[in-house]
Amino acid sequence: MRARLLLLVLAPPLLMLPLLIGLVVYWGNSAYDRLLVYKVNAELTIARQYLDRVLEAQKLAVAGLAGSGRLRSAMGDDATLGAMLAQQASSRRFDYLHLLDDAGRVVASSTDEYGTHRRDTGTTPRSHWPVVAAALAGEAQVALSIFSAPELEQVGPPLRERARLAIVPTENARPDPRTEEERGMVIHVASPVVDAQGRQIAVLEGGQLLNRNLDFVDTINDLVYNDGALPLGSRGTATLFLDDVRIATNVRMFGGDRALGTRVSAAVRHRVLDNGERWLDRAFVVNDWYVSGYEPVVDGEGRRVGMLYVGFLEAPFRDVKQNILAALIGLFALIMATGVVLSLRGARSIFRPIERMDATISAVEQGDAAARTGAVSGGEEVARLAAHLDTLLDTVAAREAELKQLNAELDHKVVERTAELRETQRQLVRSEKLAAIGQLTAGVAHEINNPIAVMQGNLDLMRELLGDAASSVSTEIRLLDEQINRIRLIVTKLLQYARPGEFAGYIDEVDVSALLRETLPLVLHQVPAPAVDIVFDLQAQTRVRINRDELQQVLVNLMINALHSMPDGGTLTLASRERSDSAGAAPGADILVSDTGHGITAENLGRVFDPFFTTKRAEGTGLGLSVSLGLVERYGGSITVSSTPGEGSCFTVHLLAEPVFRSSDGVPHA
Repeated sequence: MRARLLLLVLAPPLLMLPLLIGLVVYWGNSAYDRLLVYKVNAELTIARQYLDRVLEAQKLAVAGLAGSGRLRSAMGDDATLGAMLAQQASSRRFDYLHLLDDAGRVVASSTDEYGTHRRDTGTTPRSHWPVVAAALAGEAQVALSIFSAPELEQVGPPLRERARLAIVPTENARPDPRTEEERGMVIHVASPVVDAQGRQIAVLEGGQLLNRNLDFVDTINDLVYNDGALPLGSRGTATLFLDDVRIATNVRMFGGDRALGTRVSAAVRHRVLDNGERWLDRAFVVNDWYVSGYEPVVDGEGRRVGMLYVGFLEAPFRDVKQNILAALIGLFALIMATGVVLSLRGARSIFRPIERMDATISAVEQGDAAARTGAVSGGEEVARLAAHLDTLLDTVAAREAELKQLNAELDHKVVERTAELRETQRQLVRSEKLAAIGQLTAGVAHEINNPIAVMQGNLDLMRELLGDAASSVSTEIRLLDEQINRIRLIVTKLLQYARPGEFAGYIDEVDVSALLRETLPLVLHQVPAPAVDIVFDLQAQTRVRINRDELQQVLVNLMINALHSMPDGGTLTLASRERSDSAGAAPGADILVSDTGHGITAENLGRVFDPFFTTKRAEGTGLGLSVSLGLVERYGGSITVSSTPGEGSCFTVHLLAEPVFRSSDGVPHA
């Protein structure tokens, strides 16, 4: 419901806003771009009209001079004619003026100082030029003509040098192997010269080179983009192209120099020069984007030989357009946001209770089982739904608490039962071992003790019969006594482990701290070792009820093992502690036997109390710790061990003040 309400409230503005913004951006861009195209189209038309007026003005100037009496009067004197042509060319901004005869040969020129027409007089007619041919036919004509480098050289060497431009490699231009543009674009004009009777007697030809003619493009730029024509910081440019090379331009490169010799892109060239169409669109000009207009220019024979360009920098207009669109979008967004806020306030009274219920469910999912919605407003149905939700959560919480309690009880029972099963399994294994050892030791005791008794008796008889003569073999006799005694001790330990009940003694009240001090001297002489430091830490005062000799046997085993683990010396710590009853444990005392020996590896730590397990292959039987554990457990105690390889071990004997006797099968009894 909450999602649907929000959708109903937010859908209209959220759908309308992108649609309105899209329409505004589309219409705004389209309209603005059309306006810019219209503008640059009008400016290109003005530039073209100016070019046409320049051509017409040059035509009228030559025609006027050709029909003047001053020219006719000077035609009789070559020196006067040459000077007059030079003066008229300079004043009318022609680069040259030629007087041609009726065959089109040069008879006088404003460039006589270079001596070029003298070489060509009577040999190189100029009637192949369309404008000259029209003038020879009696009609004044003007056109744009493309002069080759040799033709410019014939007119005058400075023109050839003015026309030469290094072609600058330009990105996106059509590939061109040339490195220089040596041709020249010339405003070429010719007019017939007639005498007083109206007969045509000569032709007056003139030309103005447009390569590097910066005044020409600057005049177009000033005419099209006068003050105030381009607001917003934009700037206008104009260019005249020969083919696709800029020969006259006020477009600037990064260093501020005019971009003479740069070329137009292949796309513009294709449309304008190849197809003869106008280009009215944005284009990348040298180093920035311009709103551009290009149109082809043709020579006297109608061939497309170049282009006329005008354009203005796009960035300021684009920035203004973007700012306007951004302002409109912001206004729409503000209006829509206001509408959304007002709509949400109206709908809030409906979905606020739903939000509270959703928050309650989220809190419960995150672990807050006590979270509830409580009383809500917003209609009877919503309030009833919130109440049902709280009731459901209460029911779920109660069921969960019951399940947790049942699980805890079950886990506790599983742990207890597992411990019981493990203990039962351990006792069963031990009982099986004891049964096997009992059967073994019954035969061992009978089969071994009899030969031992015979050996011991014969040894005693031999010692008696030899008398003083036995001293020579006293060492051998002593070794035999020791080995016979060792065999008897092994058999005794086997019987003691297999039938511990048969070796049980009476119970004493034992002071464990005092017993530790009394036991130490019994083992020191048995284990020859380097210097071993003995540390006593005796704190226990509670007496324990246990057979004193059996406990002393346990301590002797532990101390001997500790001393054996320190063949290079170390520290033997004998400690006693009161057994705390804070955790419900029965009162008693703990005895700790610690060493700084080689320690016990992790894989052997769990096997040290197993019968017949020993790491002292040469001298141990593997029954010492097993017998010791059996003796202590008989009275309800236990032995634990902790060890770190290379650092030492610590055996702890846990004793009860009042014993809880266990039979050989591990069952406690009074």
